[in-house]
Amino acid sequence: MSWFAALRDTARTGLTLDRALSDPKRALRGAVAVALVLFPTLALGGPALATSAAMGAFIAGTATFQRSFRPRASLAVAAGIGLGTSTFLGYLAAGVYGLFPVLLAVWAFGAGLAWAIGPTAGVVAANTVSVMLVVVQLPVSAAAALGHGLVAALGGVSQALVITLLPIGSWSAQRAALADTYAELADYARRLRQDPTAHIDPAPFMTARHASAVTPWQDRHRPPELRGLRGLAERIRPTLAALADPKVGAPEEGPERDRAREVLAASAEVMDALARAVRTGDPLRLPRSAPALTVPGTDDATLLRGAARRSARRLGGLLRKAADALDRGDEDTISTPVVGAGGALRKPPLSRMLPVALRAVRRQLRPRSAVFQHAVRLAGVVTVAYLLARLAGFEHGYWAPLTAAMVMRPDFAQTYSRGVARLAGTVVGVSVSTLVVQLAHPGQWVLAALAVACIGGAYLTLRTGYALMTVGISSYVVFLLGLQEGDPLVTAFERVGLTLLGGSVALLVYALFPTWQTARLGERLAEWLAAAGRYAGAVIACYETPAQPRERVVRTALLDSREARSELLQAIQRADAEPGRHETGLAGVSRRQIDRARAAVGHLGRVAVLLEAHLPGADAEPVPGAAEYAEELRLATALAAGALLTGRPVEFGAVREAQARLEEGLAGAPAGAPRDGAQREGVQRDGAQRNGAQREGVQRDVVRAGTRLVGQALRDLERALRGSGGKEGREEAKAQVGEWGDG
Repeated sequence: MSWFAALRDTARTGLTLDRALSDPKRALRGAVAVALVLFPTLALGGPALATSAAMGAFIAGTATFQRSFRPRASLAVAAGIGLGTSTFLGYLAAGVYGLFPVLLAVWAFGAGLAWAIGPTAGVVAANTVSVMLVVVQLPVSAAAALGHGLVAALGGVSQALVITLLPIGSWSAQRAALADTYAELADYARRLRQDPTAHIDPAPFMTARHASAVTPWQDRHRPPELRGLRGLAERIRPTLAALADPKVGAPEEGPERDRAREVLAASAEVMDALARAVRTGDPLRLPRSAPALTVPGTDDATLLRGAARRSARRLGGLLRKAADALDRGDEDTISTPVVGAGGALRKPPLSRMLPVALRAVRRQLRPRSAVFQHAVRLAGVVTVAYLLARLAGFEHGYWAPLTAAMVMRPDFAQTYSRGVARLAGTVVGVSVSTLVVQLAHPGQWVLAALAVACIGGAYLTLRTGYALMTVGISSYVVFLLGLQEGDPLVTAFERVGLTLLGGSVALLVYALFPTWQTARLGERLAEWLAAAGRYAGAVIACYETPAQPRERVVRTALLDSREARSELLQAIQRADAEPGRHETGLAGVSRRQIDRARAAVGHLGRVAVLLEAHLPGADAEPVPGAAEYAEELRLATALAAGALLTGRPVEFGAVREAQARLEEGLAGAPAGAPRDGAQREGVQRDGAQRNGAQREGVQRDVVRAGTRLVGQALRDLERALRGSGGKEGREEAKAQVGEWGDG
């Protein structure tokens, strides 16, 4: 993409407004919390302290609107503590000549590193930089600095108190995440009716997993229907895929395929009903058109046979468990742990997050880390903008570094889209609010009321667009600073000019010292390949050791693979918005080859999902040779990931040899053979023995078909990384990404 096209697209994105609004009740609650701390502080402490308190309440309120599944009150308190600390240190440093720019650079560097913890931490940390710049204007005593820091923290406490007293939409985010998962499963089941190899979007599953990790307080108070349903959804997903896939499920044509389509349609309607019940909290109402919980579990062997019949039965059992969980709130039904030991995923409380956060930050302290580069860039931009404004003699020079701090993000697209939106929103907000002050000459209390109204509008438009939200925030700051003495018209011109200066410095520095995501595609692909190999290997190994509990190992490997794939897709999305041509990070590997390799790794991941749907029970007979093949697969994919990064050829000859040995063993071992190899006595078998032999035959057929599909995926990967240019190769890559891209 050319620079002109990239800048045009990012500018258009930044100025785009959606029709979505935040919850009006939550926006009003946030504004009320600001008012509760602003008006008393203005009456008792004057405009300076009121500004510190109001900025603290504003930023703490913003933190509660971020995408996080922690209790909102704890987010407000944590943000308030950070704001109070930054305010206190800023006022102390302002009293020592030359120390404040140093503190600003160090604090901005730390704010950049906070992105290692997560987007919410990164946004809140960047806001603490802006608060330090706004409220720290003149040197004061240590006692006064402590007072400003305490009232800034008081703003966070005010938000937490209001959230506790006026809870709105409790557990709504968790409900929405779980409901989105079942809605995606329903849509997936419908797509499978037409395309047996359709892919599923794993994003709702990842979001639901984050939502299901709870603190001890949340675990004691969450609704019963939010316990365990995510684990059932994780088991439903591979079962749907296994039922529809023609290699290990129902045949491509014939009565069995028609029956499989009926089962998928009924299951989709049931999961739609489950999604509605979870989202609203209302009782489950199954549609009349879905006899649902009896259709998938049919015992009619003439319609579905072998692996397809087993998948349909499992699907029916899982849907019945989910329906029972919502219908009765049965703790025994829904508390079966699917991830980890002991049931619920544990989220450490904020008091114990410091060591976890420090480890996350420590892992990013390397020059090639995107987070480290962002931290260095943020510290440099904020400090340079501050010094330029001071050298130019502007009285309100903090607007330049404030703009830079709010604009900078770790990637090109967000930085430039937010930069354009910030510049446009600030110019409009400052102009309108200054005009109001200039024409109406409002008093202190009216200015405070206008500030509260503006911040309520900013909260309301958080989902509408960054440009419109910036209009509200800029007006809020102008009305707050209007409590101080000064000429509003002159101040307005300064603010607009400094905003342009800070935004321009931020965008220019990113262009000169960028972090291109395209250069990281190779590393992300290698990580996904190794993770997908571990997942497939963990699943296949279960077939030789069915009595050994390996559910936790399989689930952990699946989550690692899903996370690695998500990081690759995010990098691809960001790389597509970058200007110019950049290397992929792999020697001699083009972007087209990356896309083809991605399709092959997605094929490997999907095969693992199919095999997971048919995992044997603890009493099943082992499939000899499966563990050896699984180990070879894990080792080969790990070596291939290393070969990708070092520029060596990728080959899977060892896996093909292991597959040949596995095929030979499967051909020589009779289905249903005893574990100890002893000869069975007698020539007659009862019905149970025949059924057992049939089950063992199904398991061997599934392993045979699955390993052959794995071999096909690895061959596709080898061909992709050797390169096959031209239009035909590009079209094949697109087709494979569409077919296997889900992983």
